[in-house]
Amino acid sequence: MSLVQESAGSEQSRLLRFGRRWGWLAVLLVGLLLFWLIHSALISTRNPNLVPALIFFGAALVPAAFVTFVAGRRLDFGVSMGVVGATALAGGAIGVTTAGFLEYRTLRLMDFLPMVAVGLIEEAAKLIVPVVLVCLIRARHPGDGLLVGVASGAGFAVFETMGYAFVELIESNGDLAAVDHLLVVRGLLSPAAHMAWTGITSAALWSAAAAPRDRRKRAICVFVLVYAIAVALHTAWDSFDNDTVYVILAAVSLSFLIYATHRLASPRAAHARTPVWS
Repeated sequence: MSLVQESAGSEQSRLLRFGRRWGWLAVLLVGLLLFWLIHSALISTRNPNLVPALIFFGAALVPAAFVTFVAGRRLDFGVSMGVVGATALAGGAIGVTTAGFLEYRTLRLMDFLPMVAVGLIEEAAKLIVPVVLVCLIRARHPGDGLLVGVASGAGFAVFETMGYAFVELIESNGDLAAVDHLLVVRGLLSPAAHMAWTGITSAALWSAAAAPRDRRKRAICVFVLVYAIAVALHTAWDSFDNDTVYVILAAVSLSFLIYATHRLASPRAAHARTPVWS
């Protein structure tokens, strides 16, 4: 190989690393620009046909940027971005539909819906697509569980936020300021809520599925523990309407996600074909 080819290859590699590391910022900035343009057009024209686009971009902006951010970390991913996108779409649609049906049935049976039941149902519903993927994918990589979990949680957060925004629009008689506030708050909190909880749970699930037979029982126990932690955080989040509590829970949730990312990026995990969580 000539020096020119080596130089070109090295430059392309640097550009790919730069794009992977900072792609999330491009997604965020482009999304903000599109949201602003749609919002400005809606205010100027008062055309209600623009409302769905406004709600969609407002709900999807931060989740999409966060998934891109996680995908750009120095982890060993085997799933393609196409799979990640499909996971977000299918995981969100299936998760929201399943959770809505089960929560409705629980409410009908018990005449009330305990917050812990909401946590149990929604954290399980968001894992449906990751469970399907872990059964289909044989060449599992250390970061795959974390990434598809974050993507599934992102899809769930987007669909749920769109639903809340639609209801808010109706109940406020078309008050865009109220809708904007809801989109901003739920968008900013989503990485520390649905995406973080499903990310760590899916990572533990991937480890349990890929663990050697002599360590599988321990890995399953770890998965159950992580799932219980996610449900507890979810229940606490839904039980309190207090900004201080939200900040604390957000910090704890993101800390768990950072810890899981650190474990999966460790040298032990980097040289393994499967996630290491032990």
